[in-house]
Amino acid sequence: MQPLEAGEPPTIGPYRLLGRLGSGGMGRVYLARSAGGRTVAVKVVHPHFATDEEFRARFRREVEAARRVGTGPDGPRWSAPVLDADPEAAVPWVATAYVAGPSLTQAVAGHGRLPEDSVRALGAGLAEALTAVHALGLVHRDVKPSNVLLSLDGPRLIDFGIARATDGTASLTSTGVSVGSPGYMSPEQILGKGITGAADVFSLGAVLVYASTGESPFPGDSSAALLYKVVHEEPELGALGGGLRDLAARCLAKEPSARPTPDEVARVLAPGGAAGLVAAGW
Repeated sequence: MQPLEAGEPPTIGPYRLLGRLGSGGMGRVYLARSAGGRTVAVKVVHPHFATDEEFRARFRREVEAARRVGTGPDGPRWSAPVLDADPEAAVPWVATAYVAGPSLTQAVAGHGRLPEDSVRALGAGLAEALTAVHALGLVHRDVKPSNVLLSLDGPRLIDFGIARATDGTASLTSTGVSVGSPGYMSPEQILGKGITGAADVFSLGAVLVYASTGESPFPGDSSAALLYKVVHEEPELGALGGGLRDLAARCLAKEPSARPTPDEVARVLAPGGAAGLVAAGW
C-alpha cells in the first residue's frame, strides 16, 4: 500500500482513505474505512471517464450486476461483494469487501508457481464463482491473475464492473485504454464475436496454466503477438502434467462449445467442493 499523495482526496463518499492499493487504466483503488470501522476497497474511475455518459450508464448497470453476484447463494464465498457505490458522483466509485492477500500475479512473481493442491483449490473456487455468475446471466469477461486474490480462507475473483463498464465507450477510443488482458482473453473476445460464459472458461484455463507453471500459455512481448497467438496458435502448457494438463487444454479450446462448463471444471478439480480443499490447507 502506498501513502496518499498531494491532491488525492482524504475521503470518498462516507469512507476515509487509508492509502492507495493500486492504479491502472481504469482508475485507482484505495484502502478505506467506514464510519463503523469496516475496512473496504474503494475503486474510483479516472476523471475523464466521468464525462462520458455512455460510460456512466454502463457503470450503473455493471454495479447493479455486481451487487447481484454478491447476493447470490455462492457469490460471496469466492468473490468480493459490492458493499456500496455511487455511479452518480462527480467521479463514480464502488466499494467492495477488502480481501487481505496478494493477487495471483504478485504471489507467482514473488514465490513462483503454486503447488498442485493449491492450483486445484484455486481453480475450483474460481470455477464455483463463475458458476454463480453465469447462473445470473452474467459474464465476468476479465478473468486474469491480477483479478484473483489469495486469502487465507480461499481465492477471490474480483473486479466486477469497472472494466466492463468501459467496454465500447468513447473514452476507450480517445485514450487507447485496452479492456482485458490480451494473453487471457478468449479468441471470440479478440475477434469481436458474441461473448458467452465459455469466454470466462477460456480465461480460467489460462489462469490455471499461469498458476501451475508461472507462465502464460500465450507468451509474447507485445499485445499484437499475444492476440495473434490466442486466436491462431495452440497454448504452451509447459511442464503442466496429468489431469491438470488435460483440463487446461479443454478450457483453452478455440471453439467455445468445446470447452467444459465452470461446474464441470469445479467437479474435476474438487469433487467434494472447493471449500473442502481450502479447509484442508491450500
